[in-house]
Amino acid sequence: MKKTVKDIDIKNKRVLMRVDFNVPMADGKVTDDKRIKAALPTIKYVLEQGASLILMSHLGRPKSASDSAFSLRAASEALAALLGTPVQMAPDCVGAEVEKLAKAMKPGDVMMLENTRYHAGEEKNDLDLAKQMAALGDVYVNDAFGSAHRAHSSTEGIARFLPAVSGFLMEQELEYLGRAVANPEHPYIAILGGAKISDKILVVETLLSKCDKLIIGGGMANTFLAAQGLNMQDSLVEAESLELAKTILAKSSDKLILPVDAIIADKFDADANTQIVDVDKIPAGWRMLDVGPKTLELYKTSLNGVKLVVWNGPVGVFEMPKFAEGTFALARMLAESGAITVIGGGDSASAVKKAGVAKQMTHVSTGGGASLEFLEGKELPGVAALLDK
Repeated sequence: MKKTVKDIDIKNKRVLMRVDFNVPMADGKVTDDKRIKAALPTIKYVLEQGASLILMSHLGRPKSASDSAFSLRAASEALAALLGTPVQMAPDCVGAEVEKLAKAMKPGDVMMLENTRYHAGEEKNDLDLAKQMAALGDVYVNDAFGSAHRAHSSTEGIARFLPAVSGFLMEQELEYLGRAVANPEHPYIAILGGAKISDKILVVETLLSKCDKLIIGGGMANTFLAAQGLNMQDSLVEAESLELAKTILAKSSDKLILPVDAIIADKFDADANTQIVDVDKIPAGWRMLDVGPKTLELYKTSLNGVKLVVWNGPVGVFEMPKFAEGTFALARMLAESGAITVIGGGDSASAVKKAGVAKQMTHVSTGGGASLEFLEGKELPGVAALLDK
């Protein structure tokens, strides 16, 4: 267990907090403030304790510090509106001027630092840069789970120079994802979708060692079906992962649940012609883009009485309405399952949101890559750097 901001005294201290304000923007405005709202409980707690608060985040992949499209100013304005208090915008995330502003802060003040990635050293985990960042505060709080799998100056390096603890969002992520990795409740079903096995092979192996059943959908399922000898025609199949799929099938076929029927299309297009066929009857020139009704029945039966479900990756091309029903139907099943439901971030998070059931999930992760690496059983550098309880 890692120490949280509640485990240390922060009264009258300057709290330097890493948040994930890597938010979508258009015309200089934040178009989705979900990540900013997710940080509010920790932000409010810090201010209620009589501390001043300095926030830091990256945004996108700027090429240089003159790339104003990646400024965090819009995020600071969105936060000020949510908090109902002013948020001072710093001209940079390090340097003499920023240090001066930090030292002048009073309890209850909030300041947003400029994009950490304006400095090339951030992604290299440059310790000089981390030390300059650390000079701004008295304690460091990491509430950016979505960036915890990267060893950067603002996530890992900085924790070498200040007492480092987790925020509430980070704590929640570690608790729910930790349940799936450390001591899951049974029956436990994992669901993996998305396009490629190669991206998720470590997750597949780790989950198979923990769960009772593993549902595989999306493009990944095509490769497993092809490994069973089925002709997938024009479906996406990862030729270089076929042997791997065969090995997994030989070892764990009793645990795997693969699609039995599919919604197929005559081209990869939202307007394609579609039909429903069994997976062994895909005609030439057609491709599998979603799971079919028999497969959904199979999912429903499998989820009966389950205690824990972890889901990462859609089971069809849900960005296109014709191929979204499998993913949305699965989301609704999870909402009604009565199980602890942990949704890995990224596409799965946006799928439960689009299906209108995000609020019924036990936990929707804020980090796609980070949750995947955590489920692989890896220790994330941004988490490892925090103080243990």
